[in-house]
Amino acid sequence: QVQLAESGGGLVQVGGSLRLSCAASGRTVSDMGWFRQAPGKGREFVGVISWRTTTTVYGDSVKGRFTISRDSAKNTAYLQMNNLKPEDTAVYYCAARGYEGSWPPRSSEFGSWGQGTQVTVSS
Repeated sequence: QVQLAESGGGLVQVGGSLRLSCAASGRTVSDMGWFRQAPGKGREFVGVISWRTTTTVYGDSVKGRFTISRDSAKNTAYLQMNNLKPEDTAVYYCAARGYEGSWPPRSSEFGSWGQGTQVTVSS
């Protein structure tokens, strides 16, 4: 199984930026996804990156504002968040799929999850 360690959350003002990191260890990562969950709401898909091809897919609510990248040498994925809005406030999770399968991956195919990091956007 892949172990994931997230970092980079915090408090930011509307319009600001944050970058989250997700360091992977253990088994090989095929795809790395980002999800978020706001208080009282269900988990929302933010985006995913293919580790091999760096192809990305984003959720509609973050398209054009968020960017996912990865550094294979550091075995780390990043979520760059720009032009943040209050509705982006949530706990953000990274998740890994350890095999190549259908694209984009279904949420149920992510077998390893990070501990989550809080992002709060103040107005």
